[in-house]
Amino acid sequence: MSDITRNAIADTLKALLAERPLSRVTVMDIASQCGISRMTFYYHFRDIYDLVAWIISSDITEILSGRKTYDTWQDGFLAIFHAVEKNHVFVFNVYNSMSREQMERSLTGPVTELLLSVLKETESSGRLREEELMFISSFYSYAFIGIMLDWIGNGMHEKPELMIRRIECVMAGTFEKAVDRFLSLHSSPDARNADREGKL
Repeated sequence: MSDITRNAIADTLKALLAERPLSRVTVMDIASQCGISRMTFYYHFRDIYDLVAWIISSDITEILSGRKTYDTWQDGFLAIFHAVEKNHVFVFNVYNSMSREQMERSLTGPVTELLLSVLKETESSGRLREEELMFISSFYSYAFIGIMLDWIGNGMHEKPELMIRRIECVMAGTFEKAVDRFLSLHSSPDARNADREGKL
């Protein structure tokens, strides 16, 4: 029931944003159109921005489902671009109403999870620690999210396929190189000493 209510609230906000800017939507507007009380809204979300963040994160997570391997990450990123393009009214409305930091936070979780899955597949020996894999995946995540937000801010003029080709040109083969370089840190004398002291 909780997910059903959350999804109903999310769908209501999306419908309202097709008619008016986010700054003119209130919790009362959402509750009234959704047929719930304000208390029910606040049971699920802190405020409207929390709802927007949940929508973005949930939608991206669903889009990336089944596309979290070394061979499919490009398909996952392309699907995100296509979804943004398809829902451009909602996206532009949110983009112009939220800070860039809020948008980044909403996207970071699912995108980092995808890249972490790819890196774990690339580094199958298990020699890299979770925090090292997370560092690498976070680095790529920030790069991808930055490119996507710039694309949105510039009006989405380039086709999603072109954006993915550009991203792939930069990122192709770099997962392996990043893993190899981190592994080389483990084999250096200074790194082994630091590792024993818990500093690496």
